[in-house]
Amino acid sequence: MGIYKVFNKKFNISLLYVEDDIHTREELSSILSYHIDNIYVAENGEKGLKLFEEKKPDLVITDIKMPLLDGIAMSKKIRELDSNAKIILLTAFNEPNYLVEAIKMHIDSYITKPVNIQELLENIEKLTKHIELKKEKENIGNLLEEYKKTVDLSSIVSKTNAKGVITFVNEQFETISGYKKEELIGKSHNIVRHEDTPSEVFKDMWNTIRVLKKPWHGKIKNKKKDGSPYYVKTVINPILDIDDNIIEFIAVRSDITELEETKLKLEQEYQKTSIKYNEASSLSRIYEDAFDKSSIILRVTSDMKIKYINDMFCELTGYSKNELIGKSYWTITHPQTQKELLEKAFVYAKENGVWKGQLKGITKDKKDIHYISTIVAIKDVNNNLLEYLGIRLDITKVIELHEELEETQREVIYTMGEIGETRSKETGFHVKRVAEYSKLLALKFGLSKDEAEILRLASPMHDIGKVGIPDSILNKPGKLTAQEYETMKEHAQIGYELLKNSTRDILKASAIVAYEHHEKWDGSGYPRGLSGEDIHIYGRITAICDVFDALAHERPYKKAWELDRIIALFKEERAKHFDPTLIDLFLENLDEFLEIQNAYEGRA
Repeated sequence: MGIYKVFNKKFNISLLYVEDDIHTREELSSILSYHIDNIYVAENGEKGLKLFEEKKPDLVITDIKMPLLDGIAMSKKIRELDSNAKIILLTAFNEPNYLVEAIKMHIDSYITKPVNIQELLENIEKLTKHIELKKEKENIGNLLEEYKKTVDLSSIVSKTNAKGVITFVNEQFETISGYKKEELIGKSHNIVRHEDTPSEVFKDMWNTIRVLKKPWHGKIKNKKKDGSPYYVKTVINPILDIDDNIIEFIAVRSDITELEETKLKLEQEYQKTSIKYNEASSLSRIYEDAFDKSSIILRVTSDMKIKYINDMFCELTGYSKNELIGKSYWTITHPQTQKELLEKAFVYAKENGVWKGQLKGITKDKKDIHYISTIVAIKDVNNNLLEYLGIRLDITKVIELHEELEETQREVIYTMGEIGETRSKETGFHVKRVAEYSKLLALKFGLSKDEAEILRLASPMHDIGKVGIPDSILNKPGKLTAQEYETMKEHAQIGYELLKNSTRDILKASAIVAYEHHEKWDGSGYPRGLSGEDIHIYGRITAICDVFDALAHERPYKKAWELDRIIALFKEERAKHFDPTLIDLFLENLDEFLEIQNAYEGRA
């Protein structure tokens, strides 16, 4: 086996090692057991396959030539059981036919005998990153499913397509409406529409979510299957793609039937001329108490002093009533919320009666809170303003979940981008620099901030396809042969195939970047030989940023170039390799790109 450098890492994976030679098996399994706690050893392919079926290890290392069932045949059967199984083949130089079979099977790695332990452990380390990333994605999927279950249990949820046809309802929806899922899917929400709800409500709703493409908040009276009414407080949110097209609508509701029926009953009671004042007062207190206990309430005087807060407000913010009543309303606003925007909300409520919108607040211990706010102007019979009534719905957990999911997506994309670079012995700092260069050049070109941010998040995946290129080609110190270069060029197609079916905006952009960042302005690039503006702007931008950073830093096959030499190349390749407009913008703003480079000075 030979001597190898000290390698103290422990791998938190399970391993199956299959080898028919007893001396090799005992020596290598002894070394591997120092780095991996869960290791299973078999002496031939049949026993190895049986162990895989029983133990389901994360990684398989196998010899090729073995009795009963050789390593290639065993690997094929393992892949039939688990198409994503990670496999390392131990091969000899005189086994070209086996290597061809291994390549066809997309074996993760193959190492020649006698085994170089350092090389084997480095390959195990790389595959461990893939295994851990897969497990992390599975954990995230399970977490999202738990979040979905929580929402389903606590709210009435439905989804429709862009035309308003129902595509999903949860059990809560079935329960309150009396309809089965099969009776609702494929229909519009008219199936539960109550004739008492004014048509103006629905006109306002559709104008808000379909024309303005903003969330709609309101109260709706619906009809159950048995004809009885129910009331829901509703939030409908349009889900948009990167081009601002509506994909679907998601509606989340809370049942307020009991509260509305109490209100209606009170209104009927008030209409009775024979009711006594004290009875009316009692009913009013009951309604006020019900309202107070079911909502987050804030009352503000006309000169913006806090007049009243209820217990739910105190629970949410951490303040006591004594700490806030009599204080200025502006003491509880979020420092990042512009005062003039809030002032406009109160003015709107004063002029129009009610203002609704989403606001950001802050607790006593300086934690952010998010809520849907309704501000109602309370006036006397002469239309003079008496006070403002604020009613809030806490949506902090929903916002935090959304932000957490976005951050998770960014981390997974950076990790995948770094894996692609690590296989070619580059570092995560390369993808970070390319990401920041790409965003800056996108803004200089005139793309919106949102598009520039999407490109920043997508560009780290430009070389993700290198995970499918053999290490012997990726890390070859000398010049590649013509055949090796053709193999290397396949990474653009491989990266695109990995990402093209995603529905996520960032991953769709990543697919474009991976596919087109090696295309050239004059049409001499690959994989499709696109030219000019037929190359997506994402690909044209990433091409310049990737080449600039690669030339400016040392790699196994070259020294770092001086800045003057890079500038000369860019001028020479203007309108040949690179988009001339982008090259001009890059050179005109070179100092800003160098600031990004200097932020990572000394990092490969």
